[in-house]
Amino acid sequence: MSKNIRFSNLDREKTVQKLTETTFDLVVIGGGITGAGIALDAASRGLRTALVEKGDFASGTSSKSTKLIHGGLRYLKQFDFWLVKEVGSERAVVHQLAPHLVLPEKMLLPLIENGSYGKWLTSIGLKVYDILAQVEGEDKRQMLEKKEALKLEPLLPKKRLKGAGYYAEYRTDDARLTLENIKTGLQFGTTAMNYAQVSDFLYRDGKVAGVKVKDRVTDVEFDINADYVVNSTGPWVDELREANHSKKGKKLHLTKGVHLVFPHEKLPVRQSVYFDIPDGRMMFAIPRGKVTYIGTTDTNYAGDKDQVGIDLADAMYLISAVNHMFTGINLQLEDIISSWAGLRPLINEEGKSPSELSRKDEIFLSDTGLISIAGGKLTGYRKMAERTVDLIAKKMEDGNGTETKPCTTDKIFLCGNEFKNHNHVKNYISKVYDQLKSDAFIPYDAWYLVTTYGKQTETILETYKSLRDKDKYVRLAKAELHFGIEYESILNPMDFFIRRTGRLYFDMESLRFLMEPILEEFQAIFKWEDEKKDSYRKELKKIIFEHADFSITRR
Repeated sequence: MSKNIRFSNLDREKTVQKLTETTFDLVVIGGGITGAGIALDAASRGLRTALVEKGDFASGTSSKSTKLIHGGLRYLKQFDFWLVKEVGSERAVVHQLAPHLVLPEKMLLPLIENGSYGKWLTSIGLKVYDILAQVEGEDKRQMLEKKEALKLEPLLPKKRLKGAGYYAEYRTDDARLTLENIKTGLQFGTTAMNYAQVSDFLYRDGKVAGVKVKDRVTDVEFDINADYVVNSTGPWVDELREANHSKKGKKLHLTKGVHLVFPHEKLPVRQSVYFDIPDGRMMFAIPRGKVTYIGTTDTNYAGDKDQVGIDLADAMYLISAVNHMFTGINLQLEDIISSWAGLRPLINEEGKSPSELSRKDEIFLSDTGLISIAGGKLTGYRKMAERTVDLIAKKMEDGNGTETKPCTTDKIFLCGNEFKNHNHVKNYISKVYDQLKSDAFIPYDAWYLVTTYGKQTETILETYKSLRDKDKYVRLAKAELHFGIEYESILNPMDFFIRRTGRLYFDMESLRFLMEPILEEFQAIFKWEDEKKDSYRKELKKIIFEHADFSITRR
């Protein structure tokens, strides 16, 4: 199933009508990766499914991760073998579902004098990791001597380096992975809506029977009736449990993770590195196109969940760790070109530090029937969804004898994927470049399109050819925007620049010349008043200025 289904905010009235006129088997609250996975799983089993999200899809935690589909190597140190086994195995599954979006990424783990990992323990640990994650062939771990490690990454510290572990992970765009799950769910009948905030629950005979929703675009309020309601709102899970008067027992423990982005020439690592921080933690340095990004922090958080900022201490912690590890690197605050900060909705465990808290997911069931799920990792989203829908299927069978199909999401390719493997992706990138090079595009542009949209690139290129803007990059961005508005529920420039294209994180330079033409295109399509366009212009300029001059200390 790979056809494009119209998914546009220009059709909001029709979406609201469908949400209000249908009695659903399930309504999912939260359009992050967990909610997206649950909606796809449920709809593919034949359940009438709705999904609502108070902001844009993936606008919370699910666009602010380290953007890796990884097996959680560090959880071996906590003896969390079950978690490593599950998410380690899931890496290959998610890669197969979307090889254009979940890309193989070899990871180098340097062995440093007096570091966290010794050679023998690393060798054993990576071997166990491979066994638990069922890694095969070329992806199996290798132990490298110092000379081999330096050949792969010359920036490693020659004097302190003892060797390295070399193992396989995958890199992704978390926001796009979320969106493609939602779009694939549409093909199975899911009705989904962003900027639709749940204000309360509906009850029938003391049981949750749906939700009250406010459309944040039109301020229209409406009800969605459903037999089951899942609260998969990440950091906001406890708020909805409280509204349901069911916040009892275990609760969330929020921790903050910060990532910083630098021009690649400022941190020219040749490949991804997972390395020691002097305090005993580990962090990543990951090259991606024109940039290298680093992260992450892991600190307790009790502030505003809708405005998660980065302070000077966060930035200096990460920068000093990089400068300590890599030879000849002297990053400064002013070198930062972009950044993001997100929250991890972990399950509270008394007496444990943020880094010691388990990343396992957990399902809470209230007396009124509200199903809440929290915890977990990006990599394990599909299994989290399977457990949640299995629970609902059991309730349906016990309640009225309704039988549902088993989970098949391990075989449902995501939108944009008509590739057998990563080699096919690379071949398709070459074909796209053959189409683009006559207009003097560079290979990066073809790579960007395919690893963002997969085979949906063809739809974008058709629009590109029909536009008449003189600047080819403006023309291409407008083609992406038209695709996003028609097929990806884009409503405003932040949806476009941050979550659909990743430009704000990975190509900040392009915002400076794309901002005005994209704002004009939005105004023409959505019939904005000048005041609205000016408001978005100010917001974008503020973002560009803050990231360019890194005014974190003023936040």
